Amino acid sequence: MAHSFFPMSDPYFQTLFADRIGGAMYGKGTAIYKFEKIKRAKRAAIADFPDRPLLDFGIGENDDMAAESVRAVMKAEVDKLENRGYADNGIQAFKDAAAAFMQREFGVKLDPVTQINHCIGTKPALAMLPACFINPGDITLMTVPGYPVAGTHTRYYGGQVFSLPLLPENKFFPDLDAIPEDIARRAKMLVINYPNSPTGQVADEAFYRKVIDFALRHKVVVVQDAAHILLTYGRKPLSFLQVDGAMEVGVEVHSMSKGFDMIGWRMGFVAGHPLIVRAFADVKDNSDSGQFMATQKAAAAALNDPSIPVRIRTKYERRLRKLVATLREIGFQAEMPGGTYFLYTPAPRGLENGPTFASAEDASQFLIRERSICTVPWDDAGPHLRWSVTYIAPTEADEDALMTALKQRLAGDRFVWS
Repeated sequence: MAHSFFPMSDPYFQTLFADRIGGAMYGKGTAIYKFEKIKRAKRAAIADFPDRPLLDFGIGENDDMAAESVRAVMKAEVDKLENRGYADNGIQAFKDAAAAFMQREFGVKLDPVTQINHCIGTKPALAMLPACFINPGDITLMTVPGYPVAGTHTRYYGGQVFSLPLLPENKFFPDLDAIPEDIARRAKMLVINYPNSPTGQVADEAFYRKVIDFALRHKVVVVQDAAHILLTYGRKPLSFLQVDGAMEVGVEVHSMSKGFDMIGWRMGFVAGHPLIVRAFADVKDNSDSGQFMATQKAAAAALNDPSIPVRIRTKYERRLRKLVATLREIGFQAEMPGGTYFLYTPAPRGLENGPTFASAEDASQFLIRERSICTVPWDDAGPHLRWSVTYIAPTEADEDALMTALKQRLAGDRFVWS
C-alpha cells in the first residue's frame, strides 16, 4: 500500500511537541516573524521596481571577510592532522589569546585556565547560561529592545522574563530602581548588552557600578553581552570586568564577529567569575564538542592582532557619521551612536497628506515597498527604526553614492513625527 509523505491529517506526534515551542499547536500558527515580513517586502519591491536598486540598511552582519592574515592561518591549520579531533571546551592557545586580549585592550587580568571558556559564538553562550541558574519560577531580567535568546531559554526552563525597557528619557539604560521588590527577589539573572544593540548606547563606569550594586543587593548573576565592544566611538572601549566588583557578580560574553569581521566563523568566549565560567563549561560540555580547532587557532591569531579592530571600527564610524548627516538633512532625528554599527532613530508617524503609520513596522514596510529602502523596525519600547551601516560599498565613493541615493529617494517626502 502506498503511503503519502504529506498526510492530510496531523501526524501522530503532533500532540507530543513540548509546550515550550507551542505544544500541540506547533507549526499551526499564522503569525509572520518581522524579519520574514521584511524579506517578503524586499522581494516585492525588487520585483515591482526592477530599475530602482534596493538600499539595504537592514543587514545586521559585517560586510567584509576576516583579515587576510586570519584566513591564512585558517588555511594552514585546516591541513594539520592534529586539528582533526573534538575540541570540547576549547584549546589552551585560544584561551591564552583571549586572556592576552583582555589584558591588552582593557587592563583586565584573567586566568586563562579557570576564567575563560570558548563558545561557538555568543548566541549559544546566551542560550546555555540560563541552564546554569534558572529553575521553574525564577526570573531573568532583560533589556528591551534586545537580543532575545537568553529570555527564550529562560522560558524553556520554566522561568519568566521581566523586561526592562530602554527609553530615550533614560538614555537607553534600564531603570533598575523601578524593578518591583518581589521581582528583584525572584530574579536570578540580569542580562545587559553594551554597547547596546540596537540603540547604540555605551555604558560608563557609573552605570556598571550601579549594576554591580544591584547584583550584590539582590543576589543576581550579571551576564554582559559585549558583542559590539570593539565598535565603540569617541572613547576607549570599556569592559564590564574593568569595574571593581564585576568579577564577583558575573561574566562578560565576547564575540569574534563584529570587531574582527569573523561573522559566520562562530567563535567567542565567556570570561569572568571562575565558578560561573565552570558552570557554563559543564553545560556546554553536554551540548557541543567544541569549535573546530583550526577555527580556534585562526581566532587566536585575530585576537593577537590589535590593528584588525581598529580598521573595522574606523570604517563603521565613518559610515555612521555619513548616515547621521544624511538622515538629519531629510528631517530624521538622528544622533551619532556611542557604539555598534547600528543607528536607532524614532520612526515617523506618517506623511503629510499621506499614509499614517501606527507602528515602526508600518513605517518600515512603507520605506521598503514604496521607496525600496530597507530598515529594521523596533516597537518594543516606542516606535524606532534600526539602520545598519553594514551595506556593501567597496570604496568611500560608493558610500557617498549610497548616501546621495538615500537623500534623493526621500527628497519628496514630508514626514510627520508626532
